[in-house]
Amino acid sequence: MKYIDEFRDRRVCENLATEISKIGHGRDISLMEVCGTHTMSIYRYGIKKFLLPNIRLLSGPGCPVCVTPNGEIDKAIAFARKSEVIITTFGDMLKVPGSTSTLAVEKSRGSDVRIVYSAVDCLKIAEENPDKTVVFLGIGFETTAPTVAATIKDAKDRMLKNYFVLCYHKLIPPVIKAVLESGEVLVDGFILPGHVSVITGTEVYEFIARDYRKACVVTGFEPVDILQSIFMLVKQVKTNSPVVENQYTRSVKKEGNLRAKCLMDTVFEPVDCEWRGLGNIPMSGLKIRDEYSVLDANTIQVDIEPLRENPECICGEVLRGVKTPLDCSLFRIECLPENPKGPCMISSEGTCAAYYKYGK
Repeated sequence: MKYIDEFRDRRVCENLATEISKIGHGRDISLMEVCGTHTMSIYRYGIKKFLLPNIRLLSGPGCPVCVTPNGEIDKAIAFARKSEVIITTFGDMLKVPGSTSTLAVEKSRGSDVRIVYSAVDCLKIAEENPDKTVVFLGIGFETTAPTVAATIKDAKDRMLKNYFVLCYHKLIPPVIKAVLESGEVLVDGFILPGHVSVITGTEVYEFIARDYRKACVVTGFEPVDILQSIFMLVKQVKTNSPVVENQYTRSVKKEGNLRAKCLMDTVFEPVDCEWRGLGNIPMSGLKIRDEYSVLDANTIQVDIEPLRENPECICGEVLRGVKTPLDCSLFRIECLPENPKGPCMISSEGTCAAYYKYGK
């Protein structure tokens, strides 16, 4: 197929659904997507309506905004409260609640918080404001980490003294391992992320099939992509032949983007990392290497308020696939897009946002 409308052809989707039904009847099969864009696409296009009741789709920890814990938000807010600091961030972080505040609230109180569309924009802001400290909130998985690494390398090469990165980047393979080892949910296979895999390639997932005997398919984002991937996964599960397959061949290669991976390895190193709802996961985050530590905002001391959690918010359980937004007492009552109580309602990739916008 060549054109986008072909990947949204209802007849093709119905044919795929028929094939899934032929091989998928019988035992219950649970498949987890670990990409927020997949979650949104599944609800936007009504993918579940095409499936047999015994084929269950679970949303996992695939939204980078959602898995950012309160403590990391609190640190960004602490920087924002300093008069000499300009905080730069992607827009979906603006309303994410920390312990007592948000970046949006701090902005309304006079803090200099600016939305950027690329980390590269921050370098220009730093150049235009030499008397200010510019701190970029580095959130995201392997998809965005290379571009942030590029700005760090560029800033050091240009000897830019007032640009810093608050590095909270996280890695997908370790969190999948954590989900599997937790034993909280039964997962038969994974709908693996497309954007992340453009960078990482498919080789990083081989442990899932080899060590845990779980089906794996790297997947695109259109309805035909997702249904074809579900067909491939169900076939693997039913024949007990788990492997890593690549449905998204038009964008993803086995080796990934070698140049982007080299850039990440040059600037960052793996480190143990805290995830909302999942706790500390070994070697699941990225830290700025010592050679570039002069640009690491985490080396700057700031006064951070005591950590507090909203006891009614179940975003952590939603991210683990243990619960759905419908299990939350706040959902659609107190927690709304205009008044979110947790990050899963804020992010465009959040499960609660998908349920609210497209769920019935």
